[in-house]
Amino acid sequence: MSDAVAELQAFYPALHALGPELAALAPQALTVPAGTVLFHENDPCRGFPLLLEGEVRVSRSSSDGRSLELYRIVPGEVCLASSACLFRSQPLAAQALTTRPTRLLLVPPPTFKGWLAQAAFRDFVLGLFAERMADLTALVDEVAFRKLDRRLAAALLGHGPELAITHQELADVLGTVREMVTRLLHRFEREGWIELARERIRIRDGAALRRLAEAG
Repeated sequence: MSDAVAELQAFYPALHALGPELAALAPQALTVPAGTVLFHENDPCRGFPLLLEGEVRVSRSSSDGRSLELYRIVPGEVCLASSACLFRSQPLAAQALTTRPTRLLLVPPPTFKGWLAQAAFRDFVLGLFAERMADLTALVDEVAFRKLDRRLAAALLGHGPELAITHQELADVLGTVREMVTRLLHRFEREGWIELARERIRIRDGAALRRLAEAG
């Protein structure tokens, strides 16, 4: 058994039942740098990604250029957009971009559909599909019902005393425009909660940010 097969089975235990087919595909694993677009919105689905290393950011864009992060994929997880595309034979509804150097296997659509005949693999994919749907439901609630200042405060927390992030990157995560994020960050700075530097944000009063984030 090759190292790639062993890695894939370690991250995706449901693949144990697919030994020979998996061994034939494993040598086709790809290694791509950070910033690689794996697929665009409205592309046909070229395959089902299984990650061995790295991270992929999946997002949707609006007509005015704004981007909303839907979720991220790491080894052991599945891509909801790719699954939905393959289940329904329709174009992809999101874009995928690697955030770190990434190694992955792209399972061809006919092979993926054949694997679904295996109960263990099918249950695994459908189980993670349901988890992703729950995450997206929570994201919709967050975007639709929570004020931007609270969402921004929450996004700044949990990363230590200093974040290496641009205003545009924060705007992309929150699904808004950079100008709105910049305006709120300057407000937070005036309150003494943060200190702004070039592509960095220092947290000076995490308790105040947490109170805002948790406000009803």
